[in-house]
Amino acid sequence: MLGRCLDILAPALAEPDAVVVDCTLGLGGHSEALLSRFPKARLVGLDRDKEALRLSGERLAPFGERATLVHAVYDELPGVLDRLGVPRVQGILFDLGVSSMQLDEAERGFAYAQDAPLDMRMDQTTGLSAAEVLNTYPAGELVRILRAYGEEKQAKRIVSAIVREREKEPFTTSARLVELIRNALPQAAKRTGGNPAKRTFQALRIEVNGELAVLERAVPAAVKALAVGGRIAVLSYHSLEDRLVKQVFAAGAATTAPPGLPVVPERYQPRLKLLTRGAELPTEEEVAENRRAAPARLRGAERIREDVE
Repeated sequence: MLGRCLDILAPALAEPDAVVVDCTLGLGGHSEALLSRFPKARLVGLDRDKEALRLSGERLAPFGERATLVHAVYDELPGVLDRLGVPRVQGILFDLGVSSMQLDEAERGFAYAQDAPLDMRMDQTTGLSAAEVLNTYPAGELVRILRAYGEEKQAKRIVSAIVREREKEPFTTSARLVELIRNALPQAAKRTGGNPAKRTFQALRIEVNGELAVLERAVPAAVKALAVGGRIAVLSYHSLEDRLVKQVFAAGAATTAPPGLPVVPERYQPRLKLLTRGAELPTEEEVAENRRAAPARLRGAERIREDVE
């Protein structure tokens, strides 16, 4: 859905010195497309993964000083812009979830199809690994995580098996966890929804990286960083992510005036205009070309007013 993201951002990025923020830099594919399509724009790219920053830095080197790459989580956007002396930006892009690089590098432990150390940290310099979460969290907390972040209906059954097995030997690798999940699930649950470990791995990844808590802070901060006329596009891959984005955009696009006022004062007027009708889905062609795009949901909004204190 890259082309659609660029189309949403385009009206805000045509002017000289427009600044666009790629909050999820990854390998730099989206940033490269932004810098190529909008030759007058400058880019700030954020990523918590130092290896991603190194690789994207090589990719974006031909653009020289037009690209500024920063090691940061996207909820740190206000501080990053403050340090760079950028009070407002014209465009912001989020492509949430785990990057292709992280999925494809077996040693990162994100992929359930390959045996690897159970890490799953996007920034491997900080925080608990997935193995530490599995081995130390109380059973009730693990059940909550699998239900909330993985929408796993068999959470209790899986966690009971995890607790039983970790008492014998702590978890260290993904293959052992995948095997445990396969053995724990009833036959009917294994016949639908692809790999039965998918939901558990997703839940662990979201917990390890604090993804929903970070997003809950990041999207309102990003909206606040937009100049009037600035635009934001968010690609999410999980219903909880999309729900957070939808709530922030809907609140910004609604009037906050008490009912019954004959004239709505400026301070109650909407701050955002929605640019997508609901969440846009990838085309069949895009899914055929890249099956990882299948769950993608795109929402866009434009800043139409400043906040009035």
